[in-house]
Amino acid sequence: MRVECKISGEYKEPYAVLHINKMTQAIAEIIVMLEKEETEAPTLTAAREKKMYFVKPQDIALVRTEGREIVCYDRLKNRYILDRPLYELEDMLAAYFVRISKSTIVNMRQIDHVEASFNGTMELVMKNGVTDHISRSFRKIFKERLGLR
Repeated sequence: MRVECKISGEYKEPYAVLHINKMTQAIAEIIVMLEKEETEAPTLTAAREKKMYFVKPQDIALVRTEGREIVCYDRLKNRYILDRPLYELEDMLAAYFVRISKSTIVNMRQIDHVEASFNGTMELVMKNGVTDHISRSFRKIFKERLGLR
């Protein structure tokens, strides 16, 4: 079997195309493995109240810098401190997360609503009640990722 892999920063999400003349058990297993890989982002380790926790990406509402700390809030509004830089977390969480400012990335599945602000920004409200602002420079990217114009 000939295999070709293209790696480029222009791809936002990985995808695969298989050109086959018949389905085999091995190909079916590969498809299941690839689908599982796309949906499972790595679990993050985070600190809260001097304890270490394992936080699943789908449970994270948003990640942002607060002072000198990188923090995340989960569905229940629990605040955790992370030990990775924001750009690294953005790469790890790329499938369902989008950057809304220099200091914040959010889980698109955890957004409750967005409100327009008078100074050109937009206020984003998460399902857990945490709010943040979408800066003007990230508004276009945000709308594109949500499929809005």
